[in-house]
Amino acid sequence: MARTLCVLVLAGLTGCASLPNPTSRDPFEPFNRGVMKFNETLDAALLKPAAMAYKQAVPPLVRTGVSNFFGNMGDLWSAVNSALQFKFQDSVENFMRFNVNTFFGLGGILDVASELSIERHREDFGQTLGRWGVPAGPYLMLPLLGPSTLRDALALSIDRKGDLIYQFHQANEQFALYSLRILDVRSNLLRLGSMLDEVALDKYTFTRDAFLQKRRADIFGDADPEPDPGDARPGPDAGQPEAKPAR
Repeated sequence: MARTLCVLVLAGLTGCASLPNPTSRDPFEPFNRGVMKFNETLDAALLKPAAMAYKQAVPPLVRTGVSNFFGNMGDLWSAVNSALQFKFQDSVENFMRFNVNTFFGLGGILDVASELSIERHREDFGQTLGRWGVPAGPYLMLPLLGPSTLRDALALSIDRKGDLIYQFHQANEQFALYSLRILDVRSNLLRLGSMLDEVALDKYTFTRDAFLQKRRADIFGDADPEPDPGDARPGPDAGQPEAKPAR
């Protein structure tokens, strides 16, 4: 559900532009709309009230520490995926962030690495697959998790094993950490969620188009050519495009 609201951030960056022929990327739209309705119902009944209570009860300084802690946990898996994409500088910076914040930031509660201007590069296994030319496939709205694609959904099992919370073998410890992370993410998106309700005429289409653009930007960055319906792209070591024959 957090992903559903995260896409609003992209809207401010992209001017709410939409992908060409978006329905060709969304063959399961009726099903996806039903899942989105389910997610919104669950959010309204449980997640949003819990996040509001968390934000009211927990001081801002403590909430910042919680966000820093989970961000630090994600830096190690980002370092692995950066290396798999041959982004070695990004990998080193993510790894340095993890070590600096773990050892000098009280386990990641303090973001010392940012104070030292060590940049964070968020990466996941879905981005790694996309970087090496695996097409995104159809757009999917996942129960509880929100917007995704077939490629990213298949990558979730690998991302889960790379999540440091998964290394906690006690079920009660995992549940407590997952629950706290959900509260942290949802509380940080309360304002954005309200803005999305106000500005989107069709929230489903807005969410889908913004998410797909965000994922392309995450994978290809400034090197992204014009989007095409297949979303098939060469890997990072691909050569220059063929020159057009002279007429």
